[in-house]
Amino acid sequence: MNLAQGAFAGGQWIWIAGFAVGCLLASRRLIHWFQLESYQFPGYFRTIRRQGGKAWLPGGILFAGTLAGALLLLWAGNLSAGGALPVLCGILSALLPALIGLLLWKSARRQPEKKKLAFTPRVKRLIVISLLVWILLLWGWSALAGIVFPAEKQPALNLAARTAFALLLPLWMALGGLIAWPVEKGISEMYFRDAQRILREHPDLIRIGITGSWGKTSVKFILGTLLSERFPTLVTPASFNTPMGVTKVIRTQLEPGHRVFVAEMGARHVGDIREMCRLVHPEIGILTSVGPQHLDTFHTQERVTRTKYELMEAIPGDGSCFFADDGGIVFGLWEKTDKPKTLAGMNAERDDVWAEELRVSPEGSRFLLCTREEKIPCETALLGELNIRNIVLSAAVCRKLGMTGKEIARGIRNLQPVEHRLELKRNPGGITVLDDAFNSNIRGAEQAFRTLRGFPGKRIVVTPGMVELGDMEIDMNREFGRKMADCCDEAILVGRKRSEAISEGLREAGFPADQIHPVGTLAEAAELLKTAASPGDTILFENDLPDNYSEE
Repeated sequence: MNLAQGAFAGGQWIWIAGFAVGCLLASRRLIHWFQLESYQFPGYFRTIRRQGGKAWLPGGILFAGTLAGALLLLWAGNLSAGGALPVLCGILSALLPALIGLLLWKSARRQPEKKKLAFTPRVKRLIVISLLVWILLLWGWSALAGIVFPAEKQPALNLAARTAFALLLPLWMALGGLIAWPVEKGISEMYFRDAQRILREHPDLIRIGITGSWGKTSVKFILGTLLSERFPTLVTPASFNTPMGVTKVIRTQLEPGHRVFVAEMGARHVGDIREMCRLVHPEIGILTSVGPQHLDTFHTQERVTRTKYELMEAIPGDGSCFFADDGGIVFGLWEKTDKPKTLAGMNAERDDVWAEELRVSPEGSRFLLCTREEKIPCETALLGELNIRNIVLSAAVCRKLGMTGKEIARGIRNLQPVEHRLELKRNPGGITVLDDAFNSNIRGAEQAFRTLRGFPGKRIVVTPGMVELGDMEIDMNREFGRKMADCCDEAILVGRKRSEAISEGLREAGFPADQIHPVGTLAEAAELLKTAASPGDTILFENDLPDNYSEE
């Protein structure tokens, strides 16, 4: 057996290491999806099912490329029984899978990504652990292949059996994540306890928790702006709403001078909010909304409701609970709460804090902020009734903390639109853009549609619809289309398969079929807008899908 064959023989660690590196490099997209799904296995496997071609193709390419190249090198090495050629072929055989993997890595990196793969310490640990695990697996896999197909007798079958390891890359990545999980759990708990210690060293810090199916990020930033008129306030940035995200903020940003800490609390599973409260121990809880979000993990609305209410269950008896009056689920939770509580909304008859005389224009909004004691004239650049409801809810908390009407009104006037949440943008070409791309739910979308209706010129909606709604997704997107129909003149639907239900809803509501334009990607939508939109028109971008939901 010459060295070209020997490179694939059992115990050839150089080839095993090279092939493991090739597998890792070919798995870039899998690593990215795992990160986008917050390293949760159910979400990762749902993405694998949804993106089957992208998931399995890199491993297939690595298998086919390595096998074909290795067979060629094996043939070349057999041309000479001695000399340098067999040695060179053996070296190239070991390097080949890594080279193919590198090409696959570069190809995946060149694909457009809305949220880039971040090489965090956790990703780096996942890569190292996966590589070590795969090397051990490949050793066993190669040994088994050598028994079934001895290299001396069946070199081609031996090569095929060994390189077939690459065909199961999505499963090997999951295995690497599973083995890394105890390590990550231990590290997370260490940081978690350190953040708890830091909070204990700030006994006078006012701690506020915010949760809801939607609106929590907007309320967080609104509340942070208002509170800053009086208090040094730390607000968790962007969408930092997981235990580890909030832990990082506490450990790196909380300072002795802060008087208020506002933590957004996200959830995708029952118990997630309870875990957040174990960290923050909030004395003030804010519930913005409860609705059909993340049903692919919660499965039922009742589980969503129970999880969101975990925040109010964690508020101490002398704390305060604030509820957005939705006239539905949240209102029902307010009714059953026996702790100090406040209801905020647009209903003067039952709310403790409310808004009235609301006037919305493309320039912003004006309204009266009302309590039983006073009415405060307010103005803001924020658009839409939903934003006003968020402001009223935030103002209710500020009143509880002793802020004056003047301070609150000044804070409301200083509010800036939250990025990608019904953000008004003036295009130099005379086209107005309403950017509501961060997220979408049926209630928020309806508010965005109402806002769009008040703008002049042709009105165009660009949307992929809604996701993570489980079995309700098709029906909800059909309803989404029906609600869109009377607010726009053209609909550009991103994702031809996903948007079929939206198209059905639009047509059911009488929307002209020739004004419905399904496209494959957001880039295609942008190209279409170059000819569809003119100066004076308004474009609403409603929702944007993460990379793991792309159909292209």
